Order: sequence, then structure tokens, then C-alpha cells
Amino acid sequence: MTTISTFLMYQQGAEQAAELYVSLFPNSRILSVQRGPEGEAQILSLELDGIPVSAYNGGPHFQFTEAFSFMVTVDTQEEIDHLWDALIANGGSPSQCGWLKDPWGLSWQIAPTVLLELIGGPDPEAAGRAAQAMFGMTKLDIAALQAAYDGA
Repeated sequence: MTTISTFLMYQQGAEQAAELYVSLFPNSRILSVQRGPEGEAQILSLELDGIPVSAYNGGPHFQFTEAFSFMVTVDTQEEIDHLWDALIANGGSPSQCGWLKDPWGLSWQIAPTVLLELIGGPDPEAAGRAAQAMFGMTKLDIAALQAAYDGA
């Protein structure tokens, strides 16, 4: 049997990151924590909305890049706002088009489920307006995306 999972190598703070993540997403939990001689977590096993993830404190020479991100799709603006605010709190940073970095430098995309319908819709002019609106945003705004698509 083959299993594929995500392995994240943090500089430090893997346990704190895992605690934040499992607090934000349903069907999430920390499964195990292996600690080093000083008592700090070294290797963690967790599930994020049922997806297996391993996290490791690898030291200062490991850095995340935008080449890897978690994409989270949600239905409402309230969900976007909640996740966005929680993931950039305490040292995270916003980026463009719904992307952000959490306090540990891991990239996330927080997007409404309707986004692909708007930017990939059957009306190319409306889809283009929605895409242009998205390019000008940091945190995505469902109402503004819909208004751009509608030509308002």
C-alpha cells in the first residue's frame, strides 16, 4: 500500500504551528509529538481536515517558499476573514490574490469556492473583470469579485 502525505520542515515552532492549524480547521488533530532531550517537539504527526501532515523542527537553514502552499477554499466571506486574520496574526504577512504567509513562513491561499466560477466563467469579459479585481486584492473579497464580474 502506498501513502502520500505532506512533510513540512520548520526552522522552529512546528508544535505551535500545528496547534494553530488544528484549531482552525475541522477534522484536524495532532496525532503524536516526538520530543528531543530538551523537551521541545521535534517531529509531529497531524491531520489537517483529514489530510496527513508531518512537521519537523529542522533548524535555521530550512525555509519555506511560495513554491509550496496550502490552498483552502471556503464558502463565505466570514470564513475568509477568520482564516486570514488567524493565519497572519503574530507575525504572518499578507500577499496578493488571497495568498499569505503564516508566522512560520508557510504560504496559504485562502479563496472563496466561487472564485473559479468567476474568473473562469463562460463570459470572457466578465471573467476578465473578476480576474483583474482579484489581482488588485490581498485578502479576497467575494462581494467585490462578484461586482466586478457583474460589471458593477
